[in-house]
Amino acid sequence: MMKIKKSGIVIISLFFLGSIVMGLFLGWSVSETRNIINSEYITDFDTALPTKLLDINGEVITEFASDEKREIIAYNNLPQQMIDALITREDNVFFSHAGFNLKAILRGVSGILTGRSLGGGSTLTQQIAGTLYCDRSDKSVIRKLKELWWAIQMERRYSKNEILELYLNKIYFGGGTYGVNAASKYYFGHDATEITPAEAAILVIQLSNPAFYNPFDHPNRAMDRQKYVLSSMVDAGFLSKEEADESFENYWANFDYTRTSTSAYMMRDDKAPWFSEYVRRELSGMIYGSDDIYTSGFTVNTTLNLTHQQIAQSVMEKYIADANRRYKKEHSSKTGVATNVYVPMTEMLALLFDIPELKVSEQRTEIVANNTYVNKINPVLDAISLMTGSEKLKVNIVNRATAIAKQNEEKTTIEGTMIALDHSNGYIDALVGGSKFDSDNQLIRATQGLVQPGSTFKPLYYSAAIDSRKFTPTTQISDSMVVFHTADGKPYIPLNFRGEWEGNVSLWYALTHSMNVPSLKILDGIGFEAAIDRASKLLGIPQNELESRSFDPVYPLGLGVCSVRPVEMARAYAIFANGGKDITPMAIRTVEDKNGNVILNPELDIRKAQAAKGDKIQVISPQTSFVMIKLLEQTVNNGGTLGAQKWHFDYKDANGRRYTMPAGGKTGTTQNWADAWTCGITPYYAAAFWFGFDRPGQSLGLNITGATLAGFAWGEYFDKVHADLPYKDWIKPLEGVIECTVCADSGMILTDSCERSTTQWYLAGTQPTEICPIHSSTSNSVLSIIRLEKEMYKSGQRMSFDFDTSPLTFDLNAPLTSDYTYDDDENEAEMDTSNSASKFDYNYLMD
Repeated sequence: MMKIKKSGIVIISLFFLGSIVMGLFLGWSVSETRNIINSEYITDFDTALPTKLLDINGEVITEFASDEKREIIAYNNLPQQMIDALITREDNVFFSHAGFNLKAILRGVSGILTGRSLGGGSTLTQQIAGTLYCDRSDKSVIRKLKELWWAIQMERRYSKNEILELYLNKIYFGGGTYGVNAASKYYFGHDATEITPAEAAILVIQLSNPAFYNPFDHPNRAMDRQKYVLSSMVDAGFLSKEEADESFENYWANFDYTRTSTSAYMMRDDKAPWFSEYVRRELSGMIYGSDDIYTSGFTVNTTLNLTHQQIAQSVMEKYIADANRRYKKEHSSKTGVATNVYVPMTEMLALLFDIPELKVSEQRTEIVANNTYVNKINPVLDAISLMTGSEKLKVNIVNRATAIAKQNEEKTTIEGTMIALDHSNGYIDALVGGSKFDSDNQLIRATQGLVQPGSTFKPLYYSAAIDSRKFTPTTQISDSMVVFHTADGKPYIPLNFRGEWEGNVSLWYALTHSMNVPSLKILDGIGFEAAIDRASKLLGIPQNELESRSFDPVYPLGLGVCSVRPVEMARAYAIFANGGKDITPMAIRTVEDKNGNVILNPELDIRKAQAAKGDKIQVISPQTSFVMIKLLEQTVNNGGTLGAQKWHFDYKDANGRRYTMPAGGKTGTTQNWADAWTCGITPYYAAAFWFGFDRPGQSLGLNITGATLAGFAWGEYFDKVHADLPYKDWIKPLEGVIECTVCADSGMILTDSCERSTTQWYLAGTQPTEICPIHSSTSNSVLSIIRLEKEMYKSGQRMSFDFDTSPLTFDLNAPLTSDYTYDDDENEAEMDTSNSASKFDYNYLMD
């Protein structure tokens, strides 16, 4: 009896304890699931959202989503074959179970115990529950139990269709894509609403092992598993065998066997990939903490004009291809001569005189073999590897061939870059960083490349020469052979581009025709310190970088032997066009969060920094800037190196009236013809174009120069960009500049005997004050003065001068008088002759 009582007490105690444990477990369960309504349905999850890039007009450029490309799609918008394929492959009793399949669980456990693959034990509900609430990398029993618990709760709370919608929008499909819509765009190039049965089968086989079944890397493996899924769909009655076969054949008939499994980020739709990559790098340095540019749903308002960008991409594609075609044509002809003439000759000499160093057959055989291997054998091996699934063949042979091809390509492929700025605000209007943007070509040459600028560098220190007032546009400089001496006494003898000499030339002519010797005499006249200081300020290069960029006080610097980035050259020319004011090239205006709140305002920060500079924002004076603009214009208008581009700037307005958009610029070709440049400006934009090899030192050849390649790209781009823009002129300073027409030979005041004239702009006070000594005579001096007077009055300025027949000079400090007047109404000049003929006063208004 006693034993029975004790047993009863034990049982009651155990029941009581069990009740407590069960109560605690239930309480914990409720606490864990009380907020399930806030987390398990798709609309309540903090879904990763891509960052959108918008151009200056609000048009979408691209989206950044990196490896978590997610795009939401409603269940009702999915084609039935996608649901059918998923159910067939992953959970054929999905619509009848309560969140778990006991039979599948037992099968999975048996597989683990026996070490065989008998199939997974998780239902679709368990899979999504594990994705949302558990760490699926944890292979423990505890994780499986948690997954089961959450699956039961989800089934209790939501319908089957809602669970499927959640699953198809959250699950990983490989290639950096999450959700069926993003995956469909990545694998097939269209959204999920257009999925075919064969495509649905490809997607569902990615769920178990996307790397193993990726159709781009393993087409044969994916094909076999795809067939199995389609066959299972036929057996389940979801589609007929004929439909399955037709869909299968269509899929592989249009399959791109050349494509590799590049991530979804690289496969994104991007209308301006070079600019987008530049913005992405800028954003990476601005956004910190938990926010992330790939998942936080930012909207980035940029400076890009997509219309202009598409023009830029088209132009650069055209001229990069043209440059490579011309280079290869010239190179192949030289190679043919070497192969057919010089190689046999050296082989004969090597044998005749026993000089083994001359023998080149082995090297030639290697070159021929490599070319044959890359161009003929490699494509065949690539196709065989795809057909047979031989990964070893693909990796060890095909990849080796690709490496050889890439190495050869770097040596023989001409690249190009351009960047255009709106010089009124610093906006990057268009940017092309190179040829095709892909995983192997992401160097943004416009902002990252460091190359020699050649003669495009000359205007930078010419502006310092104009500022010094030692030089004017018509200062005469001797273009003849000269020996400069370096600081250590070594001689330096420069040559002009074509080794020709022209005697005395004007400064404007030397710049317009890119003459080297006169340019170096100008550099010598202002000094290295002034030239380097001016160039570095225009380019925006900090002092601590000048040494590493080879801004050394040596004469080759005057020919552009230093390192600059194309964006820096565009900035320097933009400052000329912007009245001498500093600009900061920018790509991002503002960044908004997913709720539309501005969280970053880079443009406002730049404007504040510019305002803080006060008067120092003026890098050069408006007057010097204007004179430089007028000098650069002559490269286009007066038969300079950009003269062939002049016609690009002739337009008709809305009323059919013709007008010419003002434009100026400078070409540049570096030592050994290694780089071809053009930098140019209009009243709207400034731009820099560069072509060359990524490996420095290689020559483009004599026929590819700044004028013959980069100049044409610049001209065509600006032609199309300005076609729909109204006429706009340069902003002329209100005072301090004067326009004069002078003798083209001497740069002095015209006489009737002067045969050629030129009209130039001067800083006030630096204009010519003497009669042309080449064509002067006492009889025509007064006529010369009258002609000069008319030109000066057109400029709206006043001055006084003393006249003496030998020589004629102007006293710029004499008091202003009114002996000479100009009657606007009668449009004729009157002169007071009451004074002696030896002196009269000349007045002009300063605008």
